[in-house]
Amino acid sequence: MTTDDLVEIQQLLARYAVTITRGDIDGLLAVFTPDGTYSAFGDTYPLAEFPALVAAAPKGLFLTGTPVVELSDENSATGTQPLCFVDHATHDLRIGYYNDTYVRTADGWRLRTRAMTFIRRSGAHDSGRPHAFDRPTA
Repeated sequence: MTTDDLVEIQQLLARYAVTITRGDIDGLLAVFTPDGTYSAFGDTYPLAEFPALVAAAPKGLFLTGTPVVELSDENSATGTQPLCFVDHATHDLRIGYYNDTYVRTADGWRLRTRAMTFIRRSGAHDSGRPHAFDRPTA
């Protein structure tokens, strides 16, 4: 992995944090591969469900740290990135980290999977409580 690859992945993750903070769904979707998924709250959500998932989520500031990135091969990598979310209405905090997979595409590096782990006051690490998002039934 080159320094250019690391910088590109770091910028990709910065775009994730800025676009979700601003409520820019199109920008958020663009950081993922078309088959990308987000996992939290005991479930995995495909890209098609992101707009409704984000709409149901609390709004606020996503503060992310520098990721640790491990190259799997020249076109794929994994990483972990710390997160501190600040709710805009209450300034309550949620802390944790993302576990990611990245893929090099024709458009550059993209997230294929992003899985959230929350860190509780007890010290427990878990995927969160069920989300306010109601999945459509088939």
